[in-house]
Amino acid sequence: MKNILLSTLALFIGLQGIALADAPHELGGFVLGDPVSKYEDRLRMNSVMPIRHLESLKEIETRELEGYKSGLIYYGTCTNANRIVRIKLKYENPSKKFYYKLLDRFKARFGEPDEWRGDPFHIRLAWKWYFIDDAGNQIGLILQHNTQIEDEKKGNSVKLTHSNLLDQEYACFEQAGIQAEKDRKKKKKEEPDWDNLMPH
Repeated sequence: MKNILLSTLALFIGLQGIALADAPHELGGFVLGDPVSKYEDRLRMNSVMPIRHLESLKEIETRELEGYKSGLIYYGTCTNANRIVRIKLKYENPSKKFYYKLLDRFKARFGEPDEWRGDPFHIRLAWKWYFIDDAGNQIGLILQHNTQIEDEKKGNSVKLTHSNLLDQEYACFEQAGIQAEKDRKKKKKEEPDWDNLMPH
């Protein structure tokens, strides 16, 4: 976990040209850092699921959004209880032509992307922008097109992440796991409840 946090910090320090005041925080009407309960009328509240191997994060499906086919909102439950840390939406138009039109508009608004996140064969086309806002928060933005990937359906998607809040959730989850392991070892050393282990 320390390596993840250090690499994230190093990456942002190394990016000198990132925008400060123009960092995006809103996507599809949802705002990073807001309490997820603020959007109950726009979410399928019965669709909440914990993220595998990171149960301190949960995801919830959006209801119908104009221009989008589907969406997932990720929020914290550990350090940032109920605060939105990531917004991921899939566009209604799945074509590559639409992707390139979006890319042109993203570049016009946010400048050239900072990192290529696609694959060498261009099965996945993905560009990422990094931002630091006025409060010093790190924001990540990814625009992606999938041509054909086994675990990801064809189409266009956009992902907006509050990296600070996400890193805090990772750290909190790791600390909870370390504490649970300590408690387990401590309990293991204690004298067992012999009566509970015997037939009656």
